[in-house]
Formats: sequence, C-alpha cells, structure tokens
Amino acid sequence: MLTLTKLIPAGRGLAPVLVKRAATVELDWDVRQKSRFEATDSQGRSLGVVLPRGSAVRGGDVLVAEDGSLVRVIAAAQPVLRVTVCAEHGAPFDLLRAAYHLGNRHVPLELQPDALQFEPDHVLADMLRAMHLIVTEAQAPFEPEGGAYAAGGHGHQHEHAQGHAHDHEHARAPAAPARGRPIGIAVKPAATPHVHGPGCGHDH
Repeated sequence: MLTLTKLIPAGRGLAPVLVKRAATVELDWDVRQKSRFEATDSQGRSLGVVLPRGSAVRGGDVLVAEDGSLVRVIAAAQPVLRVTVCAEHGAPFDLLRAAYHLGNRHVPLELQPDALQFEPDHVLADMLRAMHLIVTEAQAPFEPEGGAYAAGGHGHQHEHAQGHAHDHEHARAPAAPARGRPIGIAVKPAATPHVHGPGCGHDH
C-alpha cells in the first residue's frame, strides 16, 4: 500500500506537467471530508491517506506519497439536490433565503452563482419547495463551502504575474462603539403572497 501524508491544495506550486502526468483518484465528498481513508488510484495502486486531523480533500488537490509520487484528486459525481429560483415567479433573494435556512440547520452546502447544492434530504427538499424554490435531483461533484475559519485562519494567498506569492491577514474592522439608548426601526408589513400559475412547475 502506498501511504500519502501530504496535501497540496490545487497542486499549488507544482509544475503543471507534473500534475497532468500524476495518477488520479476519484472520491466523493463522504470520503474526501475524512483525514484518513483508503482508496485505489488510476494505476490500480492501493492508497492509504493519512492527513492531519480536520483535513478535507478537494477536487484538484494533489496528495503526495512518502516516496514523493503524486496523486491528483478528482471530485466524483454523486447524488445531490440542486436548488434554483423559479424563473417565472422567483427572485435571486429566494436563493439567499434558502441558503440562510439550510445554514441554520448546519447542512454542508455548495454555493453557486445561480444555485445551491446539498446531499439528498427529502425533508429539506420539501421545505424548500414550500418556499417556492425548484429542487431537482442530479449527479454532480459536490464541493460544499468551507468554514470561514477553516485551516486555522482567515489568511489567503495572492499569486502575482512575476511568479511569487505572499500570505496576508485581513485587518479586522474596529468594533462598533456602544450606544446608550435604543432606536426604533420601522417594519414594513409582509407583501401579499404571489399566486402561482399552472406553468410554474412547483410542487404545491
């Protein structure tokens, strides 16, 4: 068994030709979210992956074996539920509201510009359909959003045209000063719910 103990996110810093020639391993999210697992790569080799606890492997990452060989990770297609806005009656805000409710239930959630994806759950699907969103079953790679403080911090790396990179931390905004008296906020009454026509495509 080939033991892999190092992870290079997105193969950063490796020569593209080395990444292209590397063996591959196709894994779904259930496996990739674990720090220790076994798999078989495209060359038929048995792999034993042993990463620091809390590690998660993403599609495009490169695993490095103890002998220096590389294995590129491919995010496998798996069953997911895809949430989109009703083209006839919906608005982009509906998707934002859905993301809030799913996040409030700690659901691993993939965010896309025009859709949300999460692992199948018929109860959540029914909740979203009741909110007049379109929920469809699909087979697709699943890359849920990572935590805001994943991997021990908020720093990220900028790549420059000259080929060098640097890490930095964002400065935190100063805390808002305390206020001594409450303020009143006008609340608008809820809008009258819209009526869906026969061509909407929702389950009611």
